[in-house]
Amino acid sequence: MDTSTSVTNSTSLQISHFILTGLPGIHEWQHWLSLPLALLYLLALCANILIMVTIQREPMLHEPMYHFLGVLAVVDIGLATTIMPKILAIFWFDAKAISLPECFAQIYAIHSFICMESGIFLCMAVDRYIAICHPLQYPSIVTEAFVLKATGFMMLRNGLLTIPVPVLAAQRNYCSRNEIDHCLCSNLGVISLACDDITMNKFYQLMLAWILVGSDMVLVFSSYALILHSVLRLNSAEATSKALSTCSSHLILILFFYTGIIVLSVTHLAKKKMPLIPILLNVLHNVIPPALNPMVYAFRTHELRLGFQRLLVLGEKVAN
Repeated sequence: MDTSTSVTNSTSLQISHFILTGLPGIHEWQHWLSLPLALLYLLALCANILIMVTIQREPMLHEPMYHFLGVLAVVDIGLATTIMPKILAIFWFDAKAISLPECFAQIYAIHSFICMESGIFLCMAVDRYIAICHPLQYPSIVTEAFVLKATGFMMLRNGLLTIPVPVLAAQRNYCSRNEIDHCLCSNLGVISLACDDITMNKFYQLMLAWILVGSDMVLVFSSYALILHSVLRLNSAEATSKALSTCSSHLILILFFYTGIIVLSVTHLAKKKMPLIPILLNVLHNVIPPALNPMVYAFRTHELRLGFQRLLVLGEKVAN
């Protein structure tokens, strides 16, 4: 009798959806935050689409560095679109419910796109390293086939290694609480609601961070350290300035991206004392880089600015 009741209760308590509560502590006025977030999302979409169209239309931009930048634009659009429509739906229409499959799919997409962005930054760092430190070998090493293989490898690596994150989360038993104190499905936020052991989930999340993002970060900064060492040995001040100018836009974005991840990891440890901070930083880290990346490249890359100008002139002629 008791066993039957227990099984019935366990079955009835198995949840079918999660509730994304939004930003903790500021539920009353979080809809005001939706305006800057919506503008950031719109900027990310328009700027990255402009980058992609410009690179595709301008023959002078058909180089490996700009191909990687085009891939980065696609990843940025994917990352922002993974979270922003649902966040705006929560803020504007109070659409807080999300099904379990949809939530696990969002977990997978977020991890895949973030790891892909890290991988593309690594590819761009290697590209700049070869261009500056081994300029004579650059045309024979960094070919169109190299770009395709590097991009394909990053897609395969991140697509496969991030699969266990949502799979492990889906295998947990969610039998009581279904409210996530967040406006997106973060892996740690979801598995914290599980009624069974989540040690394996946390272990794989940590391992993924160290193996993928951690190793990418070490290799990226190692590449730029070698570039800096090589540049400082140049006798020509003009060549040094040109090399540093070429790398500066990459380095600005890379520093911002990895600093954001480190700050997010540190603030997550203090989540119980100030729950709003890590959650807000998590949202901003998924939408600010996609909006910022095209702006930095637009201001720092002369060839890209020329491409924008030609595209705008062509648009005006078509409109008239």
